[in-house]
Amino acid sequence: MTLSPPLNSLIHVGELPTLLATATEATADSSTVLGGVLLSLVVIYLASKLGGEICARLNLPPVLGDLVGGVVVGVSVFNLIVFPESGAEASDSLIFRFIQGVSDLTPETLAASFHAESEVINILSELGVIILLFEIGLESDLGELLKYGPQAAIVAVVGVVAPFAMGTAGLITLFNVPTIPAIFAGAALTATSIGITAKVLAEINKLNSKEGQIIIGAAVLDDILGIIVLAVVASLVKNGEVEVTNIVYLTISAGVFLIGAILLGRLLAPYFMALVDELKTRGPLLIASLIVVFLLSYTAAAIHLEAILGAFAAGLILGETEKEGELEKQVIPIADMLVPVFFVVVGARTDLAVLNPAVPSNREGLIIAAFLIVVAIIGKVITGFTIVGQPETNKLAIGVGMIPRGEVGLVFAGVGAASGVLSEALEAAIIMMVILTTFVAPPLLRIVLERGQKTVEEVQG
Repeated sequence: MTLSPPLNSLIHVGELPTLLATATEATADSSTVLGGVLLSLVVIYLASKLGGEICARLNLPPVLGDLVGGVVVGVSVFNLIVFPESGAEASDSLIFRFIQGVSDLTPETLAASFHAESEVINILSELGVIILLFEIGLESDLGELLKYGPQAAIVAVVGVVAPFAMGTAGLITLFNVPTIPAIFAGAALTATSIGITAKVLAEINKLNSKEGQIIIGAAVLDDILGIIVLAVVASLVKNGEVEVTNIVYLTISAGVFLIGAILLGRLLAPYFMALVDELKTRGPLLIASLIVVFLLSYTAAAIHLEAILGAFAAGLILGETEKEGELEKQVIPIADMLVPVFFVVVGARTDLAVLNPAVPSNREGLIIAAFLIVVAIIGKVITGFTIVGQPETNKLAIGVGMIPRGEVGLVFAGVGAASGVLSEALEAAIIMMVILTTFVAPPLLRIVLERGQKTVEEVQG
Protein backbone atom coordinates (compact mmCIF):
# COMPACT_ATOMS: atom_id res chain seq x y z
CA MET A 1 0.00 0.00 0.00
CA THR A 2 1.40 3.37 -0.97
CA LEU A 3 1.57 6.42 1.21
CA SER A 4 -0.64 9.44 0.80
CA PRO A 5 0.98 12.15 -1.33
CA PRO A 6 3.21 14.55 0.63
CA LEU A 7 0.92 17.49 -0.20
CA ASN A 8 -1.94 15.71 1.53
CA SER A 9 0.19 15.11 4.58
CA LEU A 10 0.98 18.83 4.59
CA ILE A 11 -2.70 19.60 4.67
CA HIS A 12 -3.91 16.74 6.85
CA VAL A 13 -1.21 16.74 9.46
CA GLY A 14 -3.45 14.75 11.81
CA GLU A 15 -3.09 11.74 9.53
CA LEU A 16 0.63 11.40 10.28
CA PRO A 17 0.33 8.56 12.85
CA THR A 18 -1.91 6.58 10.51
CA LEU A 19 0.41 7.16 7.56
CA LEU A 20 3.42 6.00 9.51
CA ALA A 21 1.63 2.98 10.92
CA THR A 22 0.22 1.79 7.58
CA ALA A 23 3.12 2.44 5.24
CA THR A 24 3.04 -1.16 4.01
CA GLU A 25 1.38 -4.42 5.02
CA ALA A 26 4.50 -5.33 7.02
CA THR A 27 5.46 -3.64 10.27
CA ALA A 28 8.26 -1.09 10.17
CA ASP A 29 11.12 -1.49 12.62
CA SER A 30 11.24 1.66 14.76
CA SER A 31 15.01 1.61 15.26
CA THR A 32 15.54 1.17 11.52
CA VAL A 33 13.19 4.07 10.77
CA LEU A 34 15.05 6.27 13.23
CA GLY A 35 18.40 5.19 11.83
CA GLY A 36 17.25 5.90 8.28
CA VAL A 37 15.96 9.35 9.26
CA LEU A 38 19.20 10.22 11.05
CA LEU A 39 21.40 9.08 8.15
CA SER A 40 19.14 10.89 5.67
CA LEU A 41 19.44 14.10 7.68
CA VAL A 42 23.23 13.72 7.75
CA VAL A 43 23.23 13.44 3.96
CA ILE A 44 20.75 16.32 3.55
CA TYR A 45 22.71 18.69 5.78
CA LEU A 46 26.04 17.78 4.16
CA ALA A 47 24.57 18.35 0.71
CA SER A 48 23.04 21.66 1.80
CA LYS A 49 26.15 22.95 3.49
CA LEU A 50 28.63 21.92 0.79
CA GLY A 51 26.42 23.20 -2.02
CA GLY A 52 25.66 26.42 -0.17
CA GLU A 53 29.32 27.12 0.60
CA ILE A 54 30.30 26.62 -3.02
CA CYS A 55 27.56 28.96 -4.24
CA ALA A 56 28.40 31.58 -1.60
CA ARG A 57 32.03 31.62 -2.75
CA LEU A 58 30.85 32.06 -6.34
CA ASN A 59 28.67 35.00 -5.21
CA LEU A 60 25.51 33.03 -5.98
CA PRO A 61 22.48 32.48 -3.74
CA PRO A 62 23.21 29.63 -1.27
CA VAL A 63 19.69 28.28 -1.84
CA LEU A 64 20.89 27.12 -5.24
CA GLY A 65 23.47 25.04 -3.39
CA ASP A 66 20.67 23.31 -1.50
CA LEU A 67 18.91 22.51 -4.75
CA VAL A 68 22.00 21.30 -6.61
CA GLY A 69 23.13 19.37 -3.55
CA GLY A 70 19.75 17.66 -3.49
CA VAL A 71 20.09 16.75 -7.15
CA VAL A 72 23.48 15.18 -6.43
CA VAL A 73 22.31 13.05 -3.48
CA GLY A 74 18.96 12.25 -5.07
CA VAL A 75 17.68 10.13 -7.89
CA SER A 76 19.70 11.96 -10.54
CA VAL A 77 23.15 10.94 -9.22
CA PHE A 78 23.89 9.00 -6.02
CA ASN A 79 20.45 7.68 -4.97
CA LEU A 80 21.03 8.43 -1.31
CA ILE A 81 17.71 10.25 -0.83
CA VAL A 82 14.89 8.57 -2.78
CA PHE A 83 11.15 8.26 -2.24
CA PRO A 84 8.67 5.40 -2.78
CA GLU A 85 6.07 7.61 -4.47
CA SER A 86 8.48 7.98 -7.40
CA GLY A 87 8.59 4.21 -7.75
CA ALA A 88 11.78 3.66 -5.74
CA GLU A 89 12.20 0.71 -3.40
CA ALA A 90 14.39 0.20 -0.36
CA SER A 91 17.01 -1.51 -2.53
CA ASP A 92 17.29 1.68 -4.64
CA SER A 93 18.41 3.71 -1.62
CA LEU A 94 22.10 3.53 -0.79
CA ILE A 95 21.24 4.43 2.79
CA PHE A 96 18.92 1.45 3.17
CA ARG A 97 21.37 -0.82 1.39
CA PHE A 98 23.85 0.14 4.11
CA ILE A 99 21.26 -0.46 6.84
CA GLN A 100 20.43 -3.85 5.34
CA GLY A 101 24.11 -4.74 5.28
CA VAL A 102 24.53 -4.12 9.01
CA SER A 103 21.24 -5.68 10.13
CA ASP A 104 19.30 -8.89 9.74
CA LEU A 105 15.95 -7.40 8.73
CA THR A 106 13.63 -9.25 6.41
CA PRO A 107 12.96 -7.65 3.00
CA GLU A 108 9.37 -6.92 4.04
CA THR A 109 10.38 -5.16 7.26
CA LEU A 110 13.09 -3.22 5.41
CA ALA A 111 10.54 -2.07 2.79
CA ALA A 112 8.07 -1.02 5.50
CA SER A 113 10.82 0.90 7.31
CA PHE A 114 11.84 2.60 4.06
CA HIS A 115 8.26 3.81 3.47
CA ALA A 116 7.94 5.09 7.03
CA GLU A 117 11.34 6.83 6.92
CA SER A 118 10.44 8.51 3.64
CA GLU A 119 7.21 9.84 5.12
CA VAL A 120 9.06 11.30 8.10
CA ILE A 121 11.46 13.11 5.73
CA ASN A 122 8.44 14.35 3.76
CA ILE A 123 6.87 15.75 6.93
CA LEU A 124 10.12 17.47 7.94
CA SER A 125 10.33 18.92 4.43
CA GLU A 126 6.79 20.25 4.67
CA LEU A 127 7.47 21.77 8.08
CA GLY A 128 10.46 23.40 6.42
CA VAL A 129 8.31 25.12 3.79
CA ILE A 130 5.89 26.31 6.49
CA ILE A 131 8.78 27.89 8.41
CA LEU A 132 10.16 29.33 5.16
CA LEU A 133 6.88 31.08 4.35
CA PHE A 134 6.71 32.33 7.95
CA GLU A 135 10.18 33.85 7.47
CA ILE A 136 9.14 35.47 4.18
CA GLY A 137 6.14 36.96 5.95
CA LEU A 138 8.32 38.31 8.76
CA GLU A 139 10.64 39.97 6.23
CA SER A 140 7.76 41.53 4.27
CA ASP A 141 6.87 45.07 5.31
CA LEU A 142 3.29 46.16 4.67
CA GLY A 143 4.25 49.74 5.43
CA GLU A 144 6.80 49.70 2.64
CA LEU A 145 4.13 48.58 0.20
CA LEU A 146 2.13 51.69 0.95
CA LYS A 147 5.26 53.84 0.70
CA TYR A 148 6.18 52.57 -2.76
CA GLY A 149 2.60 53.11 -3.88
CA PRO A 150 0.79 52.33 -7.11
CA GLN A 151 3.94 52.05 -9.21
CA ALA A 152 5.08 48.95 -7.32
CA ALA A 153 1.53 47.57 -7.41
CA ILE A 154 1.35 47.89 -11.21
CA VAL A 155 4.74 46.22 -11.63
CA ALA A 156 3.72 43.40 -9.28
CA VAL A 157 0.33 42.73 -10.90
CA VAL A 158 1.78 42.69 -14.42
CA GLY A 159 4.64 40.53 -13.14
CA VAL A 160 2.14 37.94 -11.98
CA VAL A 161 -0.47 38.12 -14.75
CA ALA A 162 1.85 38.30 -17.79
CA PRO A 163 4.06 35.23 -17.15
CA PHE A 164 1.12 33.24 -15.78
CA ALA A 165 -1.05 33.92 -18.83
CA MET A 166 1.75 33.43 -21.37
CA GLY A 167 3.06 30.30 -19.69
CA THR A 168 -0.29 28.61 -19.19
CA ALA A 169 -1.61 29.45 -22.67
CA GLY A 170 1.65 28.46 -24.33
CA LEU A 171 1.87 25.10 -22.59
CA ILE A 172 -1.73 24.25 -23.50
CA THR A 173 -1.67 25.44 -27.13
CA LEU A 174 1.92 24.69 -28.14
CA PHE A 175 2.68 21.55 -26.13
CA ASN A 176 -0.80 20.10 -25.46
CA VAL A 177 -0.11 20.00 -21.72
CA PRO A 178 -3.28 19.18 -19.71
CA THR A 179 -4.99 22.21 -18.21
CA ILE A 180 -4.22 21.69 -14.51
CA PRO A 181 -0.47 20.93 -14.94
CA ALA A 182 -0.25 23.89 -17.33
CA ILE A 183 -1.90 26.18 -14.78
CA PHE A 184 0.48 24.97 -12.07
CA ALA A 185 3.53 25.51 -14.29
CA GLY A 186 2.20 28.95 -15.23
CA ALA A 187 1.78 29.75 -11.54
CA ALA A 188 5.41 28.80 -10.92
CA LEU A 189 6.40 31.58 -13.34
CA THR A 190 4.77 34.28 -11.20
CA ALA A 191 7.20 34.24 -8.27
CA THR A 192 9.95 36.77 -7.52
CA SER A 193 12.68 36.26 -4.94
CA ILE A 194 12.90 39.21 -2.56
CA GLY A 195 16.07 37.95 -0.91
CA ILE A 196 18.14 37.59 -4.07
CA THR A 197 17.12 40.95 -5.55
CA ALA A 198 17.55 42.79 -2.25
CA LYS A 199 21.05 41.35 -1.83
CA VAL A 200 22.15 42.55 -5.26
CA LEU A 201 20.67 46.02 -4.70
CA ALA A 202 22.40 46.31 -1.33
CA GLU A 203 25.76 45.23 -2.75
CA ILE A 204 25.75 48.05 -5.30
CA ASN A 205 24.19 50.61 -2.93
CA LYS A 206 20.94 50.85 -4.89
CA LEU A 207 18.57 49.52 -2.26
CA ASN A 208 17.26 52.99 -1.41
CA SER A 209 17.20 54.27 -4.99
CA LYS A 210 13.90 54.87 -6.74
CA GLU A 211 14.37 51.75 -8.83
CA GLY A 212 15.37 49.76 -5.76
CA GLN A 213 12.30 50.87 -3.82
CA ILE A 214 9.96 50.01 -6.69
CA ILE A 215 11.61 46.60 -7.17
CA ILE A 216 11.46 45.67 -3.49
CA GLY A 217 7.91 46.96 -3.07
CA ALA A 218 6.77 45.06 -6.17
CA ALA A 219 8.61 41.93 -5.04
CA VAL A 220 6.87 42.02 -1.65
CA LEU A 221 3.45 42.37 -3.29
CA ASP A 222 4.49 39.78 -5.87
CA ASP A 223 5.07 37.29 -3.08
CA ILE A 224 1.64 37.99 -1.59
CA LEU A 225 -0.04 37.56 -4.97
CA GLY A 226 2.12 34.54 -5.71
CA ILE A 227 1.20 32.81 -2.47
CA ILE A 228 -2.49 33.42 -3.19
CA VAL A 229 -2.01 32.01 -6.70
CA LEU A 230 -0.24 28.99 -5.21
CA ALA A 231 -3.03 28.43 -2.72
CA VAL A 232 -5.65 28.63 -5.46
CA VAL A 233 -3.79 26.39 -7.90
CA ALA A 234 -2.87 23.78 -5.29
CA SER A 235 -6.50 23.63 -4.23
CA LEU A 236 -7.52 23.15 -7.85
CA VAL A 237 -5.09 20.24 -8.04
CA LYS A 238 -6.77 18.59 -5.06
CA ASN A 239 -10.22 18.99 -6.60
CA GLY A 240 -9.04 17.64 -9.94
CA GLU A 241 -10.90 20.10 -12.13
CA VAL A 242 -10.93 23.73 -13.16
CA GLU A 243 -14.16 25.62 -12.48
CA VAL A 244 -14.53 29.39 -12.71
CA THR A 245 -16.77 29.48 -9.66
CA ASN A 246 -14.22 27.46 -7.73
CA ILE A 247 -11.42 29.80 -8.77
CA VAL A 248 -13.46 32.83 -7.70
CA TYR A 249 -14.33 31.16 -4.39
CA LEU A 250 -10.74 30.19 -3.66
CA THR A 251 -9.39 33.60 -4.66
CA ILE A 252 -11.90 35.39 -2.46
CA SER A 253 -11.26 32.92 0.36
CA ALA A 254 -7.51 33.45 0.13
CA GLY A 255 -7.90 37.24 0.08
CA VAL A 256 -10.43 37.32 2.91
CA PHE A 257 -8.34 34.92 4.98
CA LEU A 258 -5.14 36.91 4.47
CA ILE A 259 -6.73 40.33 5.06
CA GLY A 260 -8.88 39.08 7.92
CA ALA A 261 -5.94 37.37 9.62
CA ILE A 262 -3.84 40.52 9.35
CA LEU A 263 -6.59 42.79 10.69
CA LEU A 264 -7.45 40.42 13.52
CA GLY A 265 -3.77 39.89 14.22
CA ARG A 266 -3.12 43.61 14.52
CA LEU A 267 -6.06 43.90 16.89
CA LEU A 268 -4.85 41.07 19.11
CA ALA A 269 -1.11 41.75 18.79
CA PRO A 270 -0.87 43.96 21.93
CA TYR A 271 -2.52 41.25 24.03
CA PHE A 272 -0.21 38.66 22.48
CA MET A 273 2.86 40.72 23.36
CA ALA A 274 1.59 41.28 26.89
CA LEU A 275 1.08 37.54 27.33
CA VAL A 276 4.57 36.80 26.05
CA ASP A 277 6.03 39.30 28.52
CA GLU A 278 4.27 37.51 31.39
CA LEU A 279 5.64 34.05 30.52
CA LYS A 280 8.54 32.94 32.70
CA THR A 281 9.60 29.68 31.05
CA ARG A 282 12.25 29.29 28.37
CA GLY A 283 11.57 30.58 24.83
CA PRO A 284 8.27 32.40 25.41
CA LEU A 285 8.36 34.50 22.22
CA LEU A 286 9.42 31.68 19.90
CA ILE A 287 7.03 29.05 21.24
CA ALA A 288 4.08 31.45 21.36
CA SER A 289 4.83 32.55 17.80
CA LEU A 290 5.05 28.96 16.55
CA ILE A 291 1.64 28.34 18.11
CA VAL A 292 0.28 31.23 16.02
CA VAL A 293 2.03 29.93 12.89
CA PHE A 294 0.73 26.38 13.22
CA LEU A 295 -2.76 27.51 14.24
CA LEU A 296 -3.11 29.80 11.21
CA SER A 297 -1.58 27.11 8.97
CA TYR A 298 -4.16 24.63 10.20
CA THR A 299 -6.96 27.17 9.76
CA ALA A 300 -5.93 27.82 6.15
CA ALA A 301 -5.85 24.08 5.45
CA ALA A 302 -9.21 23.57 7.16
CA ILE A 303 -10.92 26.01 4.79
CA HIS A 304 -9.35 24.25 1.77
CA LEU A 305 -6.48 26.68 1.24
CA GLU A 306 -2.80 25.87 1.63
CA ALA A 307 -1.23 25.66 5.07
CA ILE A 308 1.64 27.83 3.81
CA LEU A 309 -0.76 30.75 3.30
CA GLY A 310 -1.50 30.63 7.03
CA ALA A 311 2.22 30.58 7.80
CA PHE A 312 2.77 33.59 5.55
CA ALA A 313 -0.10 35.46 7.22
CA ALA A 314 1.40 34.70 10.64
CA GLY A 315 4.69 36.18 9.48
CA LEU A 316 3.00 39.36 8.24
CA ILE A 317 1.15 39.73 11.56
CA LEU A 318 4.09 39.10 13.86
CA GLY A 319 6.35 41.15 11.60
CA GLU A 320 4.35 44.23 12.58
CA THR A 321 4.93 43.80 16.32
CA GLU A 322 7.61 45.44 18.45
CA LYS A 323 9.39 42.12 18.87
CA GLU A 324 9.79 41.48 15.14
CA GLY A 325 13.57 41.82 15.17
CA GLU A 326 13.97 39.56 18.18
CA LEU A 327 11.64 36.98 16.67
CA GLU A 328 13.51 36.95 13.36
CA LYS A 329 16.73 36.12 15.21
CA GLN A 330 15.06 33.35 17.20
CA VAL A 331 13.47 31.77 14.12
CA ILE A 332 16.78 31.58 12.25
CA PRO A 333 18.02 28.38 14.00
CA ILE A 334 14.67 26.68 13.39
CA ALA A 335 14.80 27.70 9.73
CA ASP A 336 18.43 26.61 9.45
CA MET A 337 17.39 23.14 10.64
CA LEU A 338 14.18 22.62 8.61
CA VAL A 339 14.29 24.80 5.47
CA PRO A 340 17.33 23.03 3.92
CA VAL A 341 15.41 19.76 4.21
CA PHE A 342 12.72 21.19 1.94
CA PHE A 343 15.10 22.47 -0.73
CA VAL A 344 17.34 19.40 -0.73
CA VAL A 345 14.27 17.15 -1.00
CA VAL A 346 13.04 19.22 -3.96
CA GLY A 347 16.39 18.66 -5.65
CA ALA A 348 16.51 14.99 -4.67
CA ARG A 349 13.12 14.37 -6.28
CA THR A 350 14.22 15.99 -9.54
CA ASP A 351 15.26 13.43 -12.15
CA LEU A 352 17.40 15.41 -14.57
CA ALA A 353 17.66 12.32 -16.74
CA VAL A 354 14.38 13.40 -18.33
CA LEU A 355 16.28 16.35 -19.83
CA ASN A 356 18.94 14.18 -21.46
CA PRO A 357 18.85 15.19 -25.16
CA ALA A 358 20.30 11.83 -26.19
CA VAL A 359 16.95 10.23 -25.34
CA PRO A 360 14.40 11.12 -28.05
CA SER A 361 11.46 11.07 -25.64
CA ASN A 362 13.17 13.73 -23.49
CA ARG A 363 13.50 16.34 -26.20
CA GLU A 364 10.00 17.70 -25.64
CA GLY A 365 10.91 18.37 -21.99
CA LEU A 366 13.95 20.35 -23.09
CA ILE A 367 11.85 22.40 -25.48
CA ILE A 368 9.34 23.06 -22.69
CA ALA A 369 12.18 24.13 -20.38
CA ALA A 370 13.46 26.57 -23.03
CA PHE A 371 9.94 27.95 -23.48
CA LEU A 372 9.45 28.44 -19.73
CA ILE A 373 12.80 30.21 -19.41
CA VAL A 374 11.96 32.64 -22.23
CA VAL A 375 8.52 33.36 -20.77
CA ALA A 376 9.99 33.71 -17.26
CA ILE A 377 12.42 36.40 -18.43
CA ILE A 378 10.16 38.30 -20.84
CA GLY A 379 7.19 38.16 -18.47
CA LYS A 380 9.16 40.05 -15.81
CA VAL A 381 11.28 42.37 -17.97
CA ILE A 382 8.16 43.97 -19.49
CA THR A 383 6.94 44.97 -16.02
CA GLY A 384 9.39 47.85 -15.81
CA PHE A 385 7.96 49.40 -18.96
CA THR A 386 4.48 49.60 -17.42
CA ILE A 387 5.72 52.68 -15.54
CA VAL A 388 4.82 55.66 -17.70
CA GLY A 389 5.70 59.33 -17.59
CA GLN A 390 9.04 58.88 -15.79
CA PRO A 391 11.82 58.93 -18.40
CA GLU A 392 14.51 59.22 -15.72
CA THR A 393 13.57 55.85 -14.23
CA ASN A 394 15.68 52.83 -15.24
CA LYS A 395 12.75 50.73 -16.40
CA LEU A 396 14.89 47.89 -17.69
CA ALA A 397 16.52 47.55 -14.27
CA ILE A 398 13.12 47.27 -12.61
CA GLY A 399 12.11 44.48 -14.99
CA VAL A 400 15.40 42.63 -14.59
CA GLY A 401 15.16 42.95 -10.83
CA MET A 402 11.91 40.97 -10.94
CA ILE A 403 13.43 38.02 -12.84
CA PRO A 404 14.95 35.78 -10.14
CA ARG A 405 12.59 33.11 -8.83
CA GLY A 406 14.97 31.73 -6.18
CA GLU A 407 13.50 30.14 -3.07
CA VAL A 408 9.97 31.33 -3.89
CA GLY A 409 10.02 29.57 -7.25
CA LEU A 410 11.26 26.42 -5.54
CA VAL A 411 8.28 26.56 -3.20
CA PHE A 412 6.02 26.31 -6.24
CA ALA A 413 8.10 23.51 -7.75
CA GLY A 414 8.19 21.61 -4.47
CA VAL A 415 4.46 21.83 -3.84
CA GLY A 416 3.75 20.90 -7.46
CA ALA A 417 6.05 17.89 -7.26
CA ALA A 418 4.54 16.77 -3.96
CA SER A 419 1.01 16.98 -5.40
CA GLY A 420 1.89 14.56 -8.20
CA VAL A 421 0.23 16.80 -10.81
CA LEU A 422 3.44 17.53 -12.73
CA SER A 423 5.02 15.09 -15.16
CA GLU A 424 8.72 14.38 -14.67
CA ALA A 425 9.61 16.45 -17.72
CA LEU A 426 7.47 19.42 -16.65
CA GLU A 427 8.78 19.28 -13.07
CA ALA A 428 12.40 19.21 -14.26
CA ALA A 429 11.66 22.03 -16.73
CA ILE A 430 10.33 24.22 -13.89
CA ILE A 431 13.42 23.46 -11.81
CA MET A 432 15.65 24.40 -14.74
CA MET A 433 13.71 27.66 -15.16
CA VAL A 434 14.18 28.49 -11.47
CA ILE A 435 17.90 27.69 -11.60
CA LEU A 436 18.61 29.71 -14.75
CA THR A 437 16.61 32.81 -13.76
CA THR A 438 18.25 32.80 -10.34
CA PHE A 439 21.74 32.45 -11.84
CA VAL A 440 21.25 35.02 -14.59
CA ALA A 441 19.42 37.79 -12.72
CA PRO A 442 22.08 38.93 -10.17
CA PRO A 443 24.89 39.69 -12.66
CA LEU A 444 22.42 41.07 -15.22
CA LEU A 445 20.86 43.41 -12.66
CA ARG A 446 24.29 44.70 -11.69
CA ILE A 447 25.15 45.41 -15.32
CA VAL A 448 21.86 47.18 -16.08
CA LEU A 449 21.98 49.36 -12.95
CA GLU A 450 25.64 50.29 -13.36
CA ARG A 451 25.18 51.19 -17.02
CA GLY A 452 22.10 53.20 -16.12
CA GLN A 453 24.11 55.09 -13.51
CA LYS A 454 26.85 55.83 -16.04
CA THR A 455 24.29 57.12 -18.53
CA VAL A 456 22.81 59.43 -15.90
CA GLU A 457 26.27 60.75 -14.97
CA GLU A 458 27.12 61.35 -18.64
CA VAL A 459 23.88 63.28 -19.18
CA GLN A 460 24.44 65.35 -16.05
CA GLY A 461 28.09 65.94 -16.99
